[in-house]
Amino acid sequence: GRRMCPLGWLGVASLCLGTLWAVPAKERRKVDKAKAELTLYENLDSDNYEVTLENYGDILDLSNYEELYDYGDLVPKIEVGTLAPRPKDPKTLPELGETTAGPPKLQPPSGAGPVPPAPIPRQGLPSCLLCLCLGSSVYCDDAELEQIPALPPDTVYLYARFNRIGAVRAADFSGLEKLKHIDLSSNSISWADADAFRGLPSLQELLLPENRLTALPELPRSIVRLDARLNRIASAGLRPEAFRDLKRLQFLHLSDNRLDFIPVPLPESLRSLHLQNNNIQTMHEDTFCDSQEQGQIRWALEDIRLDGNPINLSLFPNAFFCLPRLPTGRF
Repeated sequence: GRRMCPLGWLGVASLCLGTLWAVPAKERRKVDKAKAELTLYENLDSDNYEVTLENYGDILDLSNYEELYDYGDLVPKIEVGTLAPRPKDPKTLPELGETTAGPPKLQPPSGAGPVPPAPIPRQGLPSCLLCLCLGSSVYCDDAELEQIPALPPDTVYLYARFNRIGAVRAADFSGLEKLKHIDLSSNSISWADADAFRGLPSLQELLLPENRLTALPELPRSIVRLDARLNRIASAGLRPEAFRDLKRLQFLHLSDNRLDFIPVPLPESLRSLHLQNNNIQTMHEDTFCDSQEQGQIRWALEDIRLDGNPINLSLFPNAFFCLPRLPTGRF
């Protein structure tokens, strides 16, 4: 036979090389992308991205949450814990308790202007339609509330500042045995039922400044801090010996009210007493110290403020002999 010329061999070699390189470009790109992603995930430390209800406090700093976020605008967009977004059409709201007799029905409000959120019925299931729930904390700041909403049974911290709440009823906190902290600052509260807080066995901090209270309700013996500054509380609005049995009370702040006298007896646990800017004109020599026990030293009570009252403290020298520091005021 004939011998193939060099040009023929060159053509055959080119054909073979073309076949080897005929893998589609798309498949090559998939292989390269998979290798790149594998390298990326090998270098990624994903141990720090697991957030649970047990460790969110260590990962997320919520100490100044209300300053960093206006979560009132974000409520419909976030689903955390028991948070339920409000549907756009009020007609689509579910009817709570359909299997019970006479279930409450939510009706869309009428009238011009923006549609306010529908009130949460007390007999319904606890929900966070109006607030933001994060674990055991409920944030209701600046939510245009006119009453305290139904709260989850495991609530420990409640923040409902800057609203229009006008009264506190006993049913508002019924059954919340874990509740430790209530902050109702800057509302319009003019009335609180006598037993509104008495049935809370774990309550330690009750903050009621900048309201319209004229009287204080009864307090549980677990209370550690009471802040009722900037109200309208008169001495007649305090029960006789209201603080005597509060053996854990350390901070009692009643400044900028209408008190006529210092509410005695004061528990031995008290560390800070703020009564400035009231109408206190006189005091008894046993107000702070036991006049029959000359060797008494009341080490815990270090902070007493009586400035802004029409009282001359130098007229009562025997009232301070047991104190480590003199009260702040006019001598």
